[in-house]
Amino acid sequence: MDTRFVLIFIVLFGQVLCEELRFILPSKPSTNFTSLASKYGFKAEYYDIFTDDGYKLGLFHIPGKKPGPILLMHGIADTSDTWLLRGKNSLGITLAEKGYDVWFGNIRGNKYSRHHKKLNPDIDNAFWEYSFHEHGYYDLKAIIDTVLFETKSTKLTAIGHSQGNTIFYVLGSTRPEYNDKINVLISLAPVCYLSHAPSPLAILIKFAPEINAIAKAINLNEIFGNSTINGRFIDLLCNHVLIGYPVCALGALLPLSGFDLSEFGPAFYQLAIEHFPASTTRHNLYHFAQVARRKSFSKFDYGPERNMKEYKTVMPPDYELKAVKMPVVLLAANNDKVCMLEDVKRLRSELPNVVNYQIIKRYLMNHFDYVWGENMPYYLFPYIFEAIENIK
Repeated sequence: MDTRFVLIFIVLFGQVLCEELRFILPSKPSTNFTSLASKYGFKAEYYDIFTDDGYKLGLFHIPGKKPGPILLMHGIADTSDTWLLRGKNSLGITLAEKGYDVWFGNIRGNKYSRHHKKLNPDIDNAFWEYSFHEHGYYDLKAIIDTVLFETKSTKLTAIGHSQGNTIFYVLGSTRPEYNDKINVLISLAPVCYLSHAPSPLAILIKFAPEINAIAKAINLNEIFGNSTINGRFIDLLCNHVLIGYPVCALGALLPLSGFDLSEFGPAFYQLAIEHFPASTTRHNLYHFAQVARRKSFSKFDYGPERNMKEYKTVMPPDYELKAVKMPVVLLAANNDKVCMLEDVKRLRSELPNVVNYQIIKRYLMNHFDYVWGENMPYYLFPYIFEAIENIK
């Protein structure tokens, strides 16, 4: 059997397969954001913030003297750590060294945001009933409000990776007043539509209803999290000295994201796997699958009865992308197997204020190279700094 499908099987069924192993699968701590920043010469500040629906989020800040805050939002199953993992070649450290005032958001559910005023993530399934909709509508709103309040600014510059862009499209369409709070959104791998995803992602999308039903039946709501048994089993497998890189990198991550071995070798893999994947939810993964299957950027489909209660319509409504009026820079890549160029072109045609669209010249650039590529300063950062410097 193909190793990538073995890994997918373990993710979905780890909670059952590993129940008897729960006492020998301890949670392995990884280096946190503050220590990563300190390692590269910066002191990071930490903020606890609350969303309107009661989730507590962790927000980090590396102060800089240049005016105007820059907010970085990570992708799916990731955390703010991702922006620092490449050290001096990472975007977070590069921005800080250039004197920018940099803020790093975390969405609900990951290791920095696994808290709620009333719900316990370890026993309350309701804690995990969210998708990228709540990340945009609640989490991003709270993060932006805090950054603007703390910096006494009226606007910020945003940089997102993957789902870190999806949530801005949600925010701009559902809370249009927030469009005026963004100088520019620099979208790295701008995930919105997923209609042209190739295999193996296409296979997961095809069987998403069945996979979701099975996961729901075994009460698997949190996916990948290091606090879960399935997440710890994945951690044990992917950190194995002999099989970790062949199974998890060559068998799963690179087939899903696009092969680029020169930018994601075994040495960096050992660091990255300490921080990735972080928690996401069954609900979130299924929402993305619904978008892909319906070929429309729509709200979550609960089924006709609940849809009527939530939306007053049988089918979930589409997000109004024409309402996303913030200036947007779209940066895409030929070898990105998640964010396909055909889908980015459709997004570009529907967003009303795309100020620049670029296909990165490095042909092998994949979905992870935007945050983890060893040579990002040469093939990616010039586009980012051009967009920052062109802010009026």
